[in-house]
Amino acid sequence: MKHRSAILLAAILLLAAMPAFAITQATNTNTISPTLKVSVTVQSAIQLTLSTGSGCTVNSGGGADFNMSFGNVDALGINVPACGNQFAPTTPGVTNAFYYTDYKLTPIFTSQPVSTNTLNAYVSTNFGKANLTVVQSNSAPATSAALTAMSTNVAAQTSVGTNLASATAVTRYIGVSIAPTNAAGLTGADSAIITYTLTVQ
Repeated sequence: MKHRSAILLAAILLLAAMPAFAITQATNTNTISPTLKVSVTVQSAIQLTLSTGSGCTVNSGGGADFNMSFGNVDALGINVPACGNQFAPTTPGVTNAFYYTDYKLTPIFTSQPVSTNTLNAYVSTNFGKANLTVVQSNSAPATSAALTAMSTNVAAQTSVGTNLASATAVTRYIGVSIAPTNAAGLTGADSAIITYTLTVQ
């Protein structure tokens, strides 16, 4: 009796492990129409990509998601820009020099309940050297005055765009201001990191 019970249990377990098939069948016909229900769970998605405009190259990686380099810069504007453009100081030795470039941002968002959005940015890791400042503009700067310091405060970020169209690139301008400061430790390589936040709400 125990042997028969063991065989029955093994058969039940084997059937339970087999894939389940729904069977539709009919007789006295040459047509049959079974149905299949396909289910998914749709999730909202969002993406922000930075890319090269007509100036400095935007690359991926390099210590952040994206990176770009202005090469050699100086507070008198003597160094010719390795890429992008520059504004020489209005008064050499008194006012700042600016090196800047255009670049592109492409927001993409899908299955969101609304399309209204904001794109903000701030300098999350600032330059180590006191004579350097990240500057930006949302339109082509005609003078150095149009390039203003980007916020370094996460609670009060700089607006980079509002209600941007999904999958459409926008051109913005980013750069570095070099003050004519004299002190120790103000030369050599340095870098800053900007954090962008795209919010659809």
